[in-house]
Amino acid sequence: MSGLFAFHGGLKTVRHKSESNQRPIQLSALSERLVVPLRQHIGAIAKPLVQAGERVLKGQLIGQPDGYISAAVHAPSSGTVLAVDQQPVPHPSGLPDWCVTLETDGEERWIEREPVAYQTLHHSAVRNLLRAAGVVGLGGAAFPSAVKLNLSGRSERLGTLILNGAECEPWITCDDRLMRERAAGIVAGLRIMVHLLDPREVLIGIEDDKPEAIAALNAACAGTGYRVRSVPTRYPSGSVKQLVKLLTGKETPVDGLPVDVGVQCFNVATAYAVHRAIDCGEPMLSRIVTVTGRVRRPQNFEALLGTPFAELIAQSGGYQDGVERLIMGGPMMGFALYDDRVPLTKAANCILAAGIENLTPEQPALPCIRCGACADVCPADLLPQQLYWHARAKEFDKAQDYHLFSCIECGCCSYVCPSRIPLVQFYRYAKNEIWAQEKEKQKAELARQRHQARLERLEREKREREAKLRQKAPPRADAPAEKSSVETAVARAKAAAPAAAEAAETPAAND
Repeated sequence: MSGLFAFHGGLKTVRHKSESNQRPIQLSALSERLVVPLRQHIGAIAKPLVQAGERVLKGQLIGQPDGYISAAVHAPSSGTVLAVDQQPVPHPSGLPDWCVTLETDGEERWIEREPVAYQTLHHSAVRNLLRAAGVVGLGGAAFPSAVKLNLSGRSERLGTLILNGAECEPWITCDDRLMRERAAGIVAGLRIMVHLLDPREVLIGIEDDKPEAIAALNAACAGTGYRVRSVPTRYPSGSVKQLVKLLTGKETPVDGLPVDVGVQCFNVATAYAVHRAIDCGEPMLSRIVTVTGRVRRPQNFEALLGTPFAELIAQSGGYQDGVERLIMGGPMMGFALYDDRVPLTKAANCILAAGIENLTPEQPALPCIRCGACADVCPADLLPQQLYWHARAKEFDKAQDYHLFSCIECGCCSYVCPSRIPLVQFYRYAKNEIWAQEKEKQKAELARQRHQARLERLEREKREREAKLRQKAPPRADAPAEKSSVETAVARAKAAAPAAAEAAETPAAND
């Protein structure tokens, strides 16, 4: 821990790394059919640019980013578009989503690719290239990288750029193998990030149970000034806020981001994707994924996006007996899949065929005994017990008072709970309810604003109509003359009245 700063809580877990990290990365076989989701990232779904029957080239843009927080989607191989419709995707809900289904032709015909001399371009131009290449965070969050690389609104220079190679979740080894085999490409992508962010220092955090990866990155960083730091093997040291604390000692604000304390963090696989996009002109079409657990040959594949999970499992020798659950991600933060025919996405770093021995036994939850074990292991230094009570009682305001949204859902509290209470599920429930309520409030506010705008529009139109009517019927030009004639006639009548009266009183001459 020399030169490091410990974070609160965490766990020592059974690693299960050696099962899959002993073999080099294998290129997966080309699937006859690729199902490419248009939503493989945080943010708005990409707009489809192709239709059934259209032929596409490898790397061709098939989904256009829609809005600032969005990402492009490309054809992983050449072939013919079969459909643009809703298909099953890897998601906890099991619901389908919009996808482009591609029948590959086996020719792997590429679009034109050109390396980019990024040093000669404006920073915004480089970010736009990464946006167009569909580069997102490959640590699991899948946040568009071009957005994280845009710090143009900051008044202060970035203090620290961190490259995350901790990979703390059990079973997952895709980053480990990537660092061992392609360290030079990772550092090349890191140089591009440094060019865009201009940090004062660059740190690469790797857990100390990955000596080969540490050695490879040290060799690749020679002469750059980038420092590789070995961090303790303790879950969840790879979580962003915890890694920031480990390496810099800075606490990320409860409702803030690491950039608020002058730190920005990226996954090592994201840096490699940046390198491929800029130095090779290749959009993001594939990723390294660990296939492990109860399969005959656990290993890592470089697989095209859209490849069915079932085919990757078959290329690993198929299932062994005793598979209880298929999980995307690790056992701590991953989620169970309903079907192994779902496609590989940018967020899928692991496919775990878990046996019953790898899962927490399903037992009825017992009453909380207030032992405090959950608080001891919480890496976010929260009070899980209080969050549980308020979430269960649907006291969502109070749950937020206890910083519900600072929970990273790492599962440490559920792991150690002697009463087997599914604590994380309660927190997710509370978060979803709060988000649903916020959406309803936003809808109600939008409806109120629209109603008010309608009333104002109707009032404005009424005034405009009245003004137009007044303009169409101006006063007549002869109106004053008429008034003058009438007044003249009245005056004459008044003047003639006395004379007529006098004449009536005077006797006639012939009388």
